[in-house]
Amino acid sequence: IEAEFTLFVDDVKRRPEDVFRTPRKLVSVPMLPRTGRSFQLPSGGAIYFDTGVIEVATPIVELEPGCAYRATRLLWEQIRYVRRELDKWSVRNDCTCRLQGFSTHYNFSFPDARRSTTRTASKLGYLLAHILPAPVMLLAANRESTAVGVRPRGSRVEVTTDFTPDAPLMLATCGLITGVMQGVLHWPAYDMEQLGHHGIPRLVPFRLRKHSSRRGWRVLPSSLARNPFTADPNEPIWRLRDGRMASLREIAAEITRPFRKEIRRLSDAATVRHIDAVFAGDARSLLDFPKRPNAYDDAGHLINWNRRRVRHWARSDYEKVIHRVIAHEPIRIGRNRYKAERMQGWYEVVFCDMKTKARRVFNLDDLVRLTQRKR
Repeated sequence: IEAEFTLFVDDVKRRPEDVFRTPRKLVSVPMLPRTGRSFQLPSGGAIYFDTGVIEVATPIVELEPGCAYRATRLLWEQIRYVRRELDKWSVRNDCTCRLQGFSTHYNFSFPDARRSTTRTASKLGYLLAHILPAPVMLLAANRESTAVGVRPRGSRVEVTTDFTPDAPLMLATCGLITGVMQGVLHWPAYDMEQLGHHGIPRLVPFRLRKHSSRRGWRVLPSSLARNPFTADPNEPIWRLRDGRMASLREIAAEITRPFRKEIRRLSDAATVRHIDAVFAGDARSLLDFPKRPNAYDDAGHLINWNRRRVRHWARSDYEKVIHRVIAHEPIRIGRNRYKAERMQGWYEVVFCDMKTKARRVFNLDDLVRLTQRKR
């Protein structure tokens, strides 16, 4: 998951490139370099400046039970770390800084095993652009939101939405998107007929727009009969292809129903209950508020996690390996000892042999296997 933030210094919007030049000037401890201009945060994720915003990202997360919880927790850990570093920088420079939430991107790999003439990342993305908007709007959007998008990006698919300052709602968003993604991924084909086969309701009119950056599609207010971000989510004002009129909440619940098993498997029962409560109107969506909550304008200060769930979903194997890498702990492989030099993309680490200085690349699965073998 990636999250983008706009930087304000003394309540003036600033480009982080102009203020810090590089993330190394913001974070007070040495960071492992990554591909391009990004760096590995000591908290496990990545930080980089991207066209005027500060962007933080989680490390890669295994698709397994609880992964939606782990991914969301990881993102908020990166946000909290950057927020604390920004507070330190503010003290040193006698100013005030805040992070205004901008967007969140949920990225999923597209496995080669699913690739065929009828199943491509582009076709998957197009299908998801017809499925995800209604439920994602209720879980992640607010009164000032403008779009929900999907972008196919070769070996992965990315879902874009507003940043959600409420951690439980972001967890619900992540759980829903992950469950839907994995459910659709295993459909026999990625054509529009699958929507009818699986009982997915379809709004009319429904016109996808081009994504603002790169390839992909967005659902904007102009895509529908009215603005879904300002309309009452409880009113049955949306016409479906079968002639019914339904509320946004009813549509979201109906869309989600075929994917409940996957959502439950990849998040947890509490997340499913929260999603159900939001769609039933028993829990608040940010669309229930008359305006965008103030929490958007100063993100990262208050983060509450249920301690029991933290204990239940312990660190994954990838997380443990990445934390060992960024701690610069030497890793013994055979008779050689290696030390991490840099991250190469999201999946590989470049190591240096501490004796011969020869470089060697290991992927995360290699490192998990090698470290587990030593136990």
